[in-house]
Amino acid sequence: MSALLRIEDLRMEGRRPTGEWMPIVRGVSLEARRGEVLALIGESGAGKSTIALSSLAYARPGCRFTGGEVLFDGTPVLDLSLEQKREMRGRRVAYIAQSAAAAFNVAHTLAAQITEGPAVHGTMPQAEADTQMVDLAGRMRLPEPERIGRKYPHQVSGGQLQRLLAVMAMSCGPDLLVFDEPTTAIDVTTQVEVLAAFKDVIRESGAAALYVTHDLAVVAQMADRIIVLYGGEIMEQGETDQILHEPRHDYTRQLMAAVRPPPRASGSGADLESSAQPPVLSLQGIDAGYGGVKGGRPGVQILFDVDVDIPRGQAVGVIGESGCGKSTMARVISGLTPSFEGEVRLDGKTLPPDVKHRDKKDLQRVQLVLQMPDVSFNPKKLVAQALGRPLEFYLGMTGAERDRRVGELLNMVELPADYAGRFPHELSGGEKQRVNLARALAAEPDVILCDEVTSALDTVVGAAIIKLLESLQERLDTAFVFISHDLSTVASFANRIVVLYAGRVAEQGPTPSILSPPHHPYTRLLLSSVPEMRTGWLEDHRATREAEQAMADVVNIGLTGCPFHTRCPLMIPGTCDVRNPPVHRLDRDHRIACHRGIEELQEAPGVRG
Repeated sequence: MSALLRIEDLRMEGRRPTGEWMPIVRGVSLEARRGEVLALIGESGAGKSTIALSSLAYARPGCRFTGGEVLFDGTPVLDLSLEQKREMRGRRVAYIAQSAAAAFNVAHTLAAQITEGPAVHGTMPQAEADTQMVDLAGRMRLPEPERIGRKYPHQVSGGQLQRLLAVMAMSCGPDLLVFDEPTTAIDVTTQVEVLAAFKDVIRESGAAALYVTHDLAVVAQMADRIIVLYGGEIMEQGETDQILHEPRHDYTRQLMAAVRPPPRASGSGADLESSAQPPVLSLQGIDAGYGGVKGGRPGVQILFDVDVDIPRGQAVGVIGESGCGKSTMARVISGLTPSFEGEVRLDGKTLPPDVKHRDKKDLQRVQLVLQMPDVSFNPKKLVAQALGRPLEFYLGMTGAERDRRVGELLNMVELPADYAGRFPHELSGGEKQRVNLARALAAEPDVILCDEVTSALDTVVGAAIIKLLESLQERLDTAFVFISHDLSTVASFANRIVVLYAGRVAEQGPTPSILSPPHHPYTRLLLSSVPEMRTGWLEDHRATREAEQAMADVVNIGLTGCPFHTRCPLMIPGTCDVRNPPVHRLDRDHRIACHRGIEELQEAPGVRG
């Protein structure tokens, strides 16, 4: 079959902050055929997104084309006029970006933005575009697809917004889809259905796809062929099975070595005695939410009666699907979202719910590291200023003492001391995240809240950040709350795991216990949904009972009943749907909230491992 997209000897340059130009894509040639998915993999800075964007005849600010051709359906798109490029983009070539938050206008409803493409390109009348949006939203496993379009971007979770971006890109029925890390912000159960929907759309439409990602387990499910990039050059290319299981280039083998295996009870390095450590921080009976208060409760309640202990010097992983309350829990701990019931205690002291009422010492002892390092810094401030501010504010350091400590902090996160003189835009994504960690460490806190700190990073850089966190945990007496939808990463790093579902704690305990039966039925679903590094896993998984569970909607049932009962294969009618589940305590502080007894959970069908 002839190629829909052909890139021949593409060369591009990027401008350094100092003004000179440097090569960033060095003679890349590739083909993408209708009905196939071509994956571009490699670490940050490899040129993956830059090459993919060339299919839209687009170069990011500070970049320029210097040679080669990009042929789309036989047309040299780099030679098109601006008007011709506008007609092609969105209509024939659609781009699904990594950062959905930056792709939507906060002032307009989601429906208005999603159906704008068909209106602008004249592909279908408004009524048909509205119907198509609801259909695509349903296929993307979005809640209430008939109503979600009425919301504004800030009213949905990050994972939901990412799927809505895919709906917007697919609205005009393009011939080529460019996926740029589209499942980064999506949990494993949702990811299964989203990937399946992507494959269905590509197969049914006969479209071609470029799939940019650092998640090699996703590549195994999506790609027909893989191109491995490093420094703007192709290191290796071939069929998916060959690249994943018989890589020939040393760099490809390095990428494969950085992939974390699926979580298994055996081989976990977590400390079984972590619960013996006294908690430095405790959440007791936390209820929290957003919106105007009605009858003493918020308009939308997110967390329900959450009890969690954070042992001193330990790492506690918090996992769950998009919208389950993971980030809300971090915001409650930090005081950014005040709870309306329950207490947050730091070494036994009850903290004021609202950050505005906490004293400087309280603020110093609990620090927050956010997901997106790109938006965590003032672009006009040097790294030295970003790190120096907490040193001045919390510790009163100035002058030479402050500058010396900045160098020590950079060394602590394995960056050269001269990075203090750089601006944020002069750092890679992984380097920014290291500086982000250094800024939190500057306050010498007791607890660091890490909210999806590796989800936006490639496999190699993400693995390095986890290794850094493990090293910091060994050297310092700091507790880490590690929030993530990546169960493999959490299982490899955390001493304890808290499983959240629809704002309630379904299960919690030492990591090896969580990964060993008996499981809460939801934990079992999460474990079964982690993609494996083999082709065909997605199709095999979709035929299982766990996949049927994953397809059901998450229902926030309110104050009574088990929220998982609508998806649970062990549901007891008249009990699970009307009464809150009891909490079973197992050995070593392992707790499961379920109406089924431990023996019944032990005998339930297990998952791999």
